[in-house]
Amino acid sequence: MKYLPLDQQLFINNRERFKAKLQPGSIAIFNSNDELPTNGDALHAFKQNADLYWLTGIDQEDTMLVLFPDNPDPKYREVLVLVRPNELKEKWDGHRLRREEAQAISGIQTIVWLDSLDTLLQPWIHDAQNIYLNTNENNRKANLVPVRDYRYATELRARYPLHNYLRSAPILKELRAVKTEQEIKVIQQAIDITEKTFRRLLTFIKPGVFEHEIHAEIMHEFLRNRATGEAYSSILASGDRARTLHYVSNNQECKDGELILMDFGAAYGGYNADLTRTVPVNGRFTDRQRQVYNACLHLHNYAKSILAPGVTIAKYHEMVGVEAGKEFVKLGLLTENDIKNQDPETPAYRKYLYHGISHHLGVDVHDLAPSFHQPLPEGAVLTVEPGIYIEEEQMGVRIENNIWLKKSGNVDLMQNIPITAEEIEALMKA
Repeated sequence: MKYLPLDQQLFINNRERFKAKLQPGSIAIFNSNDELPTNGDALHAFKQNADLYWLTGIDQEDTMLVLFPDNPDPKYREVLVLVRPNELKEKWDGHRLRREEAQAISGIQTIVWLDSLDTLLQPWIHDAQNIYLNTNENNRKANLVPVRDYRYATELRARYPLHNYLRSAPILKELRAVKTEQEIKVIQQAIDITEKTFRRLLTFIKPGVFEHEIHAEIMHEFLRNRATGEAYSSILASGDRARTLHYVSNNQECKDGELILMDFGAAYGGYNADLTRTVPVNGRFTDRQRQVYNACLHLHNYAKSILAPGVTIAKYHEMVGVEAGKEFVKLGLLTENDIKNQDPETPAYRKYLYHGISHHLGVDVHDLAPSFHQPLPEGAVLTVEPGIYIEEEQMGVRIENNIWLKKSGNVDLMQNIPITAEEIEALMKA
């Protein structure tokens, strides 16, 4: 790992929160993600299962976690399962965790090797009444690949058909939505690296620079600050390409008079940042660009002002949509009649703002969380990212910060990152 070691108490606390939600007599089992092939004998870069990481801090393949709070033998109430270090494999692929290293990261004292798990697991399951198994229940998921969690569930049900099987995902949706102060510290580190990177870009961008060159600057600054890498594929969309929400080609020239929409974030310590800013390639907004940018900034600030514990995402999106309609009338994009005669199922503002305003953020960029129709809990971290996309003017603007919800008043974790048109112009000029 490139990042500095995290406080193991973060993961200890996460496990305690999870175990407190289990029914009596329950065992919960978690698997790491698969190593996935590309072509030939090559593999994609390994990405750990987010739930397993959230509970352990272990970022290594072939890892398992077994939690059995009521195990008659206290030694085996928390068990971390690792692949046994192999000298030949390490010569090819590098170091694998030893017991002491895994204990230091996770705070779990009992470490067993994967090749010895079966003989231990059987009596534990016989002593349990319920078996909690984990699958990815993120509502945005659209994946038909039979990943390890599903294969393991099928295997375990075949071996132990008479147990009561339960889902870990509903518990994790509730818990992972609420960030502890320890988690916020790690997210803030990812955000601070992202801020340094944005400030670097403001002195680099100019007419004639290519989007991929900006991408290179992002990667350079991320890695030199110990980021694992990108939280997601960076979007560097100049000109009309900014209207493509997930534009990742990043291969065109940035031209004088254009805006460039930059959506990027650092990954650090297993947690993510998610920033969007839109800046003028030549360092100066035109009058119309400034008008649209300030309208987007107004929507951003309005959204932050109404986002609070107890609000549902569904209601919040509806309220921001109403405000967006008003702003689009001021911009000359819509008329009062457009608003008055709109189809409630397809509001008029959707022509120029066709995505949601917020999503949860944490170990995943689109983090695991309860339904959009459930009240937001205190402690949630959400993005706030309204946009305005005008096909007729070949322009796209989006502004995004990351907000920690608190009853005493929300905390903008990106409050130090330049956001106004005047701040951006001043820094680009400098």
